[in-house]
Amino acid sequence: MANTHYYPIGTPGQPWGEAERARWRATQQRQRSYRDDVIAALGRLDDALEVVQYGQLHYAPDHYPLFAVVNRNHDPALPTALVTGGVHGYETSGVHGALQFLEQHAHAYAGRINLVVAPCVSPWGYERIQRWNPDAVDPNRSFRDGGLIEEAAALMRWMAARGDALLVHMDLHETTDSDAHEFDPARCARDGKPLEPEIIPDGFYVIGNSEDPQPAFQQALIAAVEKITHIAPADAKGELIGMPLQSPGVVWGESRSIGACAGFTDARYATTTEVYPDSPRTTAQQCNDAQVAAVCAGLDHALAQR
Repeated sequence: MANTHYYPIGTPGQPWGEAERARWRATQQRQRSYRDDVIAALGRLDDALEVVQYGQLHYAPDHYPLFAVVNRNHDPALPTALVTGGVHGYETSGVHGALQFLEQHAHAYAGRINLVVAPCVSPWGYERIQRWNPDAVDPNRSFRDGGLIEEAAALMRWMAARGDALLVHMDLHETTDSDAHEFDPARCARDGKPLEPEIIPDGFYVIGNSEDPQPAFQQALIAAVEKITHIAPADAKGELIGMPLQSPGVVWGESRSIGACAGFTDARYATTTEVYPDSPRTTAQQCNDAQVAAVCAGLDHALAQR
């Protein structure tokens, strides 16, 4: 039976109003620094890469410049790959995996594909190790209708203005134990719904866009990552996070229709990666390495198919 008393904010069965959102927001404390962890790392990148500010978040008293990295020698004759991290700010390896890719591997794709990397889409959430923005809105359900919140809208506007011919879009995420004991309870309380237990997959997996899943592309990512960390097995129902397993470590889910970041572009090859950082069988560095391996495998597969 679903537990109706599972979160300290709100009245069971009633969606939050502004008072509940304000109470929730007051509990969120800064735990790490976007400036030290992300902006400083961007400043250390190779000169062949250009750091571009594409937006600004104003959450008084805090202000967050939003940055993306592109290769300086953009070639309009080449396809473009978009890599996004930190759409959910608390999913650490999405941010640090994107930065590690830029530091260690971006040069290998020079002259082969244009790169656009937004390593931390939600810096307020990154600093507070939080899934939502300050208004308790999920950024990864906001990439539709021009962007429902500024984290999504700023990136969508900028990408539309660039007009890149996107071949690849990889959105780097994690599935954590905190999904089950914090973020799912908070979401159900916010929406006035009962809490249903969720099984957190132990291992890496990917969610292909059901609109155009590109199975071979998804499988290429799994083949690369399984050399670094374990792949999530299906649960007793043959599913991962409530979706049928299509092949080892691969499920297909809606992206565009739900406003997920991986669905807002027209990239032929698109996916959402999911690392499990709470497993005793992996480390934080392996999680970063898994994200990097997935990005490289995705780019390599897409380029090989051209």
